Amino acid sequence: MTVLQAIVLGIVQGLAEFLPISSSAHLILVPWFLGWSPSGLAFDLALHAGTLIAVTIYFWRDLIHLAVEGLTKGTRTPTGKLAWGIVLGTVPGAIFGYLMEDVVEAVFRQSVLSIAILLAAVGFILYLADRLGPKRRSLEEIRVVDVIWIGLAQALAVIPGVSRSGATITAALALGLKREAAAKVSFLLGWPIILGGALLVIPDADPSMFTPAFFAGVAAAAVSGYAVIAMLLQYLQRGTYLVFAGYRGIVAAFAIILLLVRGM
Repeated sequence: MTVLQAIVLGIVQGLAEFLPISSSAHLILVPWFLGWSPSGLAFDLALHAGTLIAVTIYFWRDLIHLAVEGLTKGTRTPTGKLAWGIVLGTVPGAIFGYLMEDVVEAVFRQSVLSIAILLAAVGFILYLADRLGPKRRSLEEIRVVDVIWIGLAQALAVIPGVSRSGATITAALALGLKREAAAKVSFLLGWPIILGGALLVIPDADPSMFTPAFFAGVAAAAVSGYAVIAMLLQYLQRGTYLVFAGYRGIVAAFAIILLLVRGM
């Protein structure tokens, strides 16, 4: 993999991790579209280190506040409820990811058609949640059980095409959260799961993988991820998620058309 390819994939990871469009799907589809060799699961997980850096830097005050409130006040405050909800809501994703890793690698990561179908299907569900969800509740009104439900949705994100942020934001909207609150809880709930994904590469890390391309990809993911978080939260003060639902449908259609053209 060249440095340029790594930077491109790092930017893709940073953009798609926090937008509800599926980073895992894009890290498979972009090399496939461009005729590059697949980056591989290990490199994809390494790029999560970049997005972990981004979300940690952006939300470091929130993360410290969550830890302090959760440990000292339990669920007696809104922040404490969110903190314990994140702890409990992370469990389904961790378990599902551990149990399904081999299945996902063998089945879903090898099928462009299944990725395209899931992109379109989850995009349609996101569209419905954005249009029909009441969007009245702020982050201060969230309950522990709400975050657990959102965490259950996050567990499905191990499957390429579903999208971690897409699943969590959709679930949050369905539970009545405002658009900006849905995004913020998605980002915060994603911090421990992204950390876990990055740590997965450590036991199997080969020193030869730490090349200039590796570090360029991680840096690109960190910079683009930070920028996307800031821009999305600002955009959602007035904008909707419908543009992302539409984008998912367009990418899905393009992938299917390309499959047919290539006879695959």
